[in-house]
Amino acid sequence: MDSTGNWYKPGQVYLEKDVILPYVPNVDLCDYKCVSETQSKRSTLLFFRGRLKRNAGGKIRSKLVAELQNIEDIIIEEGSAGAKGKVAAQTGMRKSLFCLNPAGDTPSSARLFDAIVSGCIPVIISDELELPFEGILDYSKIALFVSSTDAVQPGWLVKYLRGIDAKRVREMQSNLLKP
Repeated sequence: MDSTGNWYKPGQVYLEKDVILPYVPNVDLCDYKCVSETQSKRSTLLFFRGRLKRNAGGKIRSKLVAELQNIEDIIIEEGSAGAKGKVAAQTGMRKSLFCLNPAGDTPSSARLFDAIVSGCIPVIISDELELPFEGILDYSKIALFVSSTDAVQPGWLVKYLRGIDAKRVREMQSNLLKP
């Protein structure tokens, strides 16, 4: 991120012609059978595993951590890649209804795709996110988009997530399984 808050410098990226590619997930695919088996066992409201502190673009992350850290059915963990990290992330995502995907140092993250293949509804906290193939795919059917301003208001995000009815959660989980 540059000093103006942009992820890229003028002339460096042309969003009207550049293609943003999805990450290859770091976790194993949770197929229809897996999601069906884990759906009733998803006892965690919101899950996040990753670096808790980031540089310029991740200021929102430290605010979210402070806001969410000690809530009973929310898991916020420091973690990194590697075999143990992959297992911990996959396990956490498969036990959770929602997976936190906050802004970080880069404009995209593998975490989003890990959540999708784990059957965990991504909660995207970012005001400037360019998603792969967003002109073709309707991400609103599989993910929640929350502004950074709303997300850091005390109690707002938890109240919002708890207010989403079970029918909508099931629809979004079902949409995660569609090709």
